[in-house]
Amino acid sequence: MTRARDLGITLPGRPGTHNALTDVPGVEVGYTTLVEGDSVRTGVTAILPRGRADFAVPCAAGTFSLNGNGEMTGTAWLAETGSLALPVLITNTHAVGPCHRGVIDWVVRERPDVAAEWLLPVVAETWDGYLNDINAATIHSGHAVAALDSACGGALEEGSVGGGTGMTCYGFKGGTGTASRLVAYGPDEYTVGVLVQANFGSRRELTVAGEPVGTLLAADDPMADWAPAPPGAGSVIVVIGTDAPLLPGQCTALARRVPLGLARTGTTGSHFSGDLFLAFSTANPGALTSAFPRTTEAEYESLRFVPWGRIDPFFEAVVQAVEEAVLNALVAGREMTGHRGHRAPALPIAHWTGP
Repeated sequence: MTRARDLGITLPGRPGTHNALTDVPGVEVGYTTLVEGDSVRTGVTAILPRGRADFAVPCAAGTFSLNGNGEMTGTAWLAETGSLALPVLITNTHAVGPCHRGVIDWVVRERPDVAAEWLLPVVAETWDGYLNDINAATIHSGHAVAALDSACGGALEEGSVGGGTGMTCYGFKGGTGTASRLVAYGPDEYTVGVLVQANFGSRRELTVAGEPVGTLLAADDPMADWAPAPPGAGSVIVVIGTDAPLLPGQCTALARRVPLGLARTGTTGSHFSGDLFLAFSTANPGALTSAFPRTTEAEYESLRFVPWGRIDPFFEAVVQAVEEAVLNALVAGREMTGHRGHRAPALPIAHWTGP
């Protein structure tokens, strides 16, 4: 699989082993990818912050919305408690309901004791209706369960996989991308990983490693004159994970830095794009359980965290990893034709590799 760095594109920062969200210890990612006939180009991505074994152990977490033309369920409760205690799923706009149900079905099967309480899954979406018949009842709860069952660590597929299957980005084939950064903190070293579902940006905006290439690559842009949506419409979901010990408010602060990484790729944030971001920390296992009390005993919890005055390197890691994850999604994209003959060309990587 070709990635942005393989093209000689110079990107800042020091990536982890797989340059992926799964470099954060314990994080697992799974996909269900659906490509059938002329009109099915969609899927589901599942992220388990602590993996299957400990999925119900809460993580400190926070969210941020750059533009609200989209959906991420469960965020009201997440904001209330500062904790994330279920897997995160990403899919297409009209499949949020089946995926929400699928998470519940999976939890009932895996941990009926957890399912005995209330469940408020986090399911986010971007719109794949250019390449996929989004109004068809293609995705069902079983596809969400399958994505969760397939979740694993290690290197990740990118491009047209999972929820990113039918997505476009900057007028090219987009989809799923990932990257990571290592952050030294005194004698310790932590990982910041991101996964993006990239479905945003107009061709003229595209910028790669500071080079405004969008106008140079303006040819073959079938989406430019597509009437239902103006150039730049779409959405982007970004999930950030880290093993650095952070407060929920600090996770929110990480999520607020995502737009800076997206801007490095050129976007100015279209009104017609739903840009929603979530960050979680896998540190402090066992804390934040008071959001889900299991005893009547009075108790206290403690959170170890990086002081606010020393958090800047983690902000930098988010910005760098988000930029690279978007570029990885673009580089991995392959030309796709789908619903009603709509076509999304691949990013012409010959611009960097030569003829």
